[in-house]
Amino acid sequence: MDTRPLAERMRPEKLADVLGQEHLVTAGNIIHEIIARKQPTSLILWGPPGSGKTTLARIIARETESEFIELSAVTAGKADVMKTVERAEQNRRLGLTTILFVDEIHRFNKAQQDAFLPYVEDGTIILIGATTENPSFEVITPLLSRSRVLVLEPLDISAITTVVKRAAKLLKLNAKRLPAASVKLLATLSGGDARIALGNLELAAQLTDGAITPEVVKTAAQKRVPGYDKAGEQHYNIISAFIKSMRGSEPTAALYYLARMLQAGEDPKFIARRMVVFASEDIGLAAPAALNLAVSTFLAVERVGLPECEYNLYHCAAVLAKSAKSRTVANAMQMAKSAAREHADAPIPLQLRNAPTKLMKDLGYGKGYAWQAGFKPKQGFLPDELKDIDFFKD
Repeated sequence: MDTRPLAERMRPEKLADVLGQEHLVTAGNIIHEIIARKQPTSLILWGPPGSGKTTLARIIARETESEFIELSAVTAGKADVMKTVERAEQNRRLGLTTILFVDEIHRFNKAQQDAFLPYVEDGTIILIGATTENPSFEVITPLLSRSRVLVLEPLDISAITTVVKRAAKLLKLNAKRLPAASVKLLATLSGGDARIALGNLELAAQLTDGAITPEVVKTAAQKRVPGYDKAGEQHYNIISAFIKSMRGSEPTAALYYLARMLQAGEDPKFIARRMVVFASEDIGLAAPAALNLAVSTFLAVERVGLPECEYNLYHCAAVLAKSAKSRTVANAMQMAKSAAREHADAPIPLQLRNAPTKLMKDLGYGKGYAWQAGFKPKQGFLPDELKDIDFFKD
């Protein structure tokens, strides 16, 4: 009798059996082509729980005939990484490829990530990291530059329904034992996480010898998981509503969406980061101190953690929503970026150039510039092509 959890028994072993992530696994897309060409490459798989990160890593290893070594950043240390490197070096001498899969790679600190960077760089190991956190913030830049970041989406209702139906066949649950209404409810309560759907199904089947009714499913699930799936209130829609409510100076709506995100298990650091961006993008010069508050909130979230940091998040969201708004910084930034693209090679005005040598001074470098506060050279500060531009005109 197989005693593994249902979610583990249902884990696909072939790429053809993977549900969802069509933008990665179908012909012509990156994971499909990696497998087809048997050329594994270092990847960072970024996506929500239950979206298939571990499954895809194992399939890549199996179908490229690589040795698969799995570490959890929660329990593994530097010594575990070095043991893996030793094994990979032995494999390399035998002409074998080693894939090191690091689950929750964002939990490795900088020193731990630095430990295997040289071995990723020289090809001793192929790194596949899995993270639910934005790798831009949690994975060191050198590792990011040597890896492809692939974004996995939450599974939609259709995919979760298929997963549940496959599991029902494995458990020999016919339509009478598992009615369609219960299948639909299991998919709805999953929040796009296949593991949650299968865990609820497994427990529901243990709770009754009769029909697994919607009531039994609710008992097994205990609590409705607010959906972040594509078919409902998905993650990006709620954060968008939160931002737009603050932008529209509607604090009640902003706090409502904030509460929904936190109740759904959203990472409070993600919310705090969005408020740091909002403070400059949407408030900017209208209330410059808003950025200080947002950054302080992010630091408080890091240091205090849930549940107490909820006070900091609600405080900051209410202030940002009530603050005066200005797009001046955001608009000026876009104009500056556009000007820099269009005039990327515009010569620096002579009066602004550095003049460390006599020859440079003789050529006019720095001429007409005085070292005094607030000094404005007669020729201005911008190249001739841009002398009439002003990013801050009303």
